[in-house]
Amino acid sequence: MKQLSRISIAIVSLFLCLLTLSSCSNNLANTDKLEGEVLSIIRNNPEVILESVQAYQQEQQQELAQSRRAFLQQMMTQPASIIGNSPTTGMAENKVVLLEFSDFECPFCAQANQSIKQFMDKHSDQVTLVYKHLPLTQIHAQALPAAQAAWAAFQQGKFWEYEDALFEQQNNLDEELYLAIAQDLNLDLEQFNRDRISAESEAAIRDDITLAQTLAVNGTPFFVFNTEVLQVPLNLSEMESILAEVRS
Repeated sequence: MKQLSRISIAIVSLFLCLLTLSSCSNNLANTDKLEGEVLSIIRNNPEVILESVQAYQQEQQQELAQSRRAFLQQMMTQPASIIGNSPTTGMAENKVVLLEFSDFECPFCAQANQSIKQFMDKHSDQVTLVYKHLPLTQIHAQALPAAQAAWAAFQQGKFWEYEDALFEQQNNLDEELYLAIAQDLNLDLEQFNRDRISAESEAAIRDDITLAQTLAVNGTPFFVFNTEVLQVPLNLSEMESILAEVRS
C-alpha cells in the first residue's frame, strides 16, 4: 500500500509538471518527455488508477453519509429549519414529517403522488407533508415552468390543488395548461403571472435544488420520512410501519 501511495504521488507530481510545462511553448520537448514518463508509470502500475478511483469513491460516500446523518438529525430536532417556507399540508406541529422532492414532468412522481394522497387522506392528522421542488431540467423541458407555476399558486394558497392538477394532466404540460389550471382555481391571473417569473420564485426553487444537491439526490421522486429514506415505488405498508414505530 505504501508503494502504491508513493507511485500515486509520483504520477501526480509528474502530471503537475506536465501541466506547468505545457503552458510554455518553449518546453514542448520536456513536455513530451514527461508525458511519456507518466504514461509509462501508468502502464506499468495500472493498480494505481484503480486505487485512486476507489479512494475517491469511498471519500465521496463518506461525505454523503455524513451529510445525510446531519440532515436526518436536523429533521428530528429542528424540522422547521428544513421545511422553511415550502408548501405543507397535514399536521401543523411538524412532529412527524414526510419530505418529498419531486418533478412535475416525472412520470414516477405522478405515480408516487397517488400513493402519497392515499397515505395523507388517512394520516393527515398525524403527519406533515412537505413539498420540495427538484425540476430535472436536463431531461424535462417543462419541469421548471411547472414548478414556477405551482410556486405562484402557493402564493395564493392553492399549491396542493395546483399540484394535483399538474400531475393529473402531466402529458399536457405547457403554458396553456398553467393558465387554465390557474383560472379553474380562481387565482388572480395578474398576480399569478407576476409571481411565477419573480426573483422570489427563482430563489425558492433554487434553495430546494441546493438542498437536494447537499443530499446527493439526483433523481425523483425522493422521500424522507422522519429518519428513513423511502424506497420507490412507495410501499404503503412500509410507511404505515414507520409511522407506527415513530408514534410508539
